[in-house]
Amino acid sequence: MTTETNSDYYQRGLELAEAGRYQEALACIEGHLRTAPDDVQALNDAGAILHCLGRSDEAIKHLVQARNLSTGVDAEIVWNLVEAYLADGRANEATQLFDDMERMGILNVDVLNRTANVFLNQDKLADAIETLLRSLQLAPEQEILRPMIEVIRSKRAKIAFFCGGWQPHPLGMGMGPSLADIYEFTERRFPVQLFEGQSPNQMHELMKWSDICWFEGCADMVVEASKQPKVCKNIVRLRGFEQVPAFAGIDWVSQVRWENIDILIIDGNPFVKDALLQEVPDIENRTWLITVPNGVNLDKFKFIDRGRGKNLACIGNLDMRKNPMFLLQCMQKLHYIDPGYKLFFAGTFQSPMLQQYVRHMVQALKLTEVVFFDGWQEDINSWLQDKHYIVSGSLAESQGMGLLEGMACGLKPVIHNFPGASQIFPSEFLFNISEEFCGQILSDIYQPQRYRRFVEENYPLKRQLSKVNDILTQLEAGRVCSAHQQRNGGHSPPYI
Repeated sequence: MTTETNSDYYQRGLELAEAGRYQEALACIEGHLRTAPDDVQALNDAGAILHCLGRSDEAIKHLVQARNLSTGVDAEIVWNLVEAYLADGRANEATQLFDDMERMGILNVDVLNRTANVFLNQDKLADAIETLLRSLQLAPEQEILRPMIEVIRSKRAKIAFFCGGWQPHPLGMGMGPSLADIYEFTERRFPVQLFEGQSPNQMHELMKWSDICWFEGCADMVVEASKQPKVCKNIVRLRGFEQVPAFAGIDWVSQVRWENIDILIIDGNPFVKDALLQEVPDIENRTWLITVPNGVNLDKFKFIDRGRGKNLACIGNLDMRKNPMFLLQCMQKLHYIDPGYKLFFAGTFQSPMLQQYVRHMVQALKLTEVVFFDGWQEDINSWLQDKHYIVSGSLAESQGMGLLEGMACGLKPVIHNFPGASQIFPSEFLFNISEEFCGQILSDIYQPQRYRRFVEENYPLKRQLSKVNDILTQLEAGRVCSAHQQRNGGHSPPYI
C-alpha cells in the first residue's frame, strides 16, 4: 500500500519527529516528497507532523492525498484525517469518515463526543444530537450523555403529529407502523406532541405551539389546517392509494390550500404521484412534492436462508383493493398442478360481503384444505417463519410493505402487476395471469439471500428516516421556502 524508501532524509525526518522536533522533521520529509510525491506513508507522516504544528489545513491536504493514493483502507490515515478535520473545525467532513472507522473497528466514543462538541460550539444542534445519539448507541452506559441530549433536544424545533382524524390516537394505534417509526425517531431528536384533540380549535392551538406540523392519514384535518392562518411549517404525507381521490373516491385534495402546505411527501410508488397530478395539475407550483420511499426495519424481520417449500403467505387486511378473489383463482390452478401448496392470509376482512364471497369461493373451488385465514398477526415475523413465498394479487399498492417484509425474511415474492409495481420490484417477480403465477411458484429459482439483499439495498428503514430527518432539519433551519417564494426568486431545498 505504501511506497517503500530507504532515503536517509526520510529516516532522519522520522527520528526528528520522534524527538518532538517537528519543524525540522517536516523539512526532511518534504524534501523526500519532492523526489517521491506519491509516497503514501510519507504523505501521512507529513500530515501528522503538520497537525502537531497546528497547521491542520495543510495537514488535511497531505492526508487527503495519501488517502486518495492508498490502494486500500488505511486506518492510520483515516484516523489522522479525522483528527485534522476536528482541529480545523470541519466536523462535517469528520463525520463522513465515521462509517469507514466503524468498519475498521477504530470508531470510539471519544472521537464522537469531541465531534459533537465541535458542532455545539458552532451552534449546529442537529448535527450535535445525531453524533451524540451515535455515541450513545455505541456505548449505552454513558448516562452523562442523556441529559445533554435532552437539553439540546429542548432547544430544537417543536413538532406536532396529526393522524387518523378528529378522534385521539395513542402512539402505535391509528398511526400504523410506518408513522410510529417516524414518530419514535423524531421524538429522540425534537420536542414532539401527538394530537389528541377532537376539534378544529384544539388543532389550531397545537399548531400555534408547533414549529412544524406533520399530517398523515387525516384528510379532513389537512383541509381544515390549510385554511387556518399560517402559524408554522406544514408537512402532509400521503400514506398511499387510500389517500388519492382517483382511488378512494373522496374529493379532498382539490379542497386543500396547498400554498399553506410547505411539503407534500409521497411514498415509493410513482403511480401515486401521477394520480395526484391528475387531480391537482398545478400542485407542484403550489407546494414541494417529495418522494420518500417507506423503509423496512430489518432488525425486526429475521432472515432465514430457507429452502424451497409449499407455504404461500399474503399479508394485509382483506378488502377489494387487496383482491383476494384473484389469488383464489391463481391458487385453484396451482392446486390442480400440485395439491401440496397452501395459501395463508394474515389480515381481517374489511367487508362482510367480501368475506361471504371469498369463503364461498374457497368451498366452490374445493380449496378448503389448502387456503387458511389466520386473522391479524401482531407478530408477523414469527408468522412468516414457516412460509416460503410472499404473494399479492392487489389492484393497487402504495409500495407493498407486506411484500418487502416477506422478502426481508427470505421469502420469494410473486406479485400481481399492479400500477407502478415495475418501478418498485424487478419485473421477474411480477405476474399478469394465473398461469404466470403458477410458473413462478413452480420455478426452481429460489434465492432467499437475494430477496433479503434487495430490501437491504433499496428499502431499509434507516434510509427513509435519514430523508425524513433531512426534511425536518432543513425546515427547522428555514432553508425551505414556499412555492410562492420560489416562483419569485427563492431556491428549492437541497434534498429536492
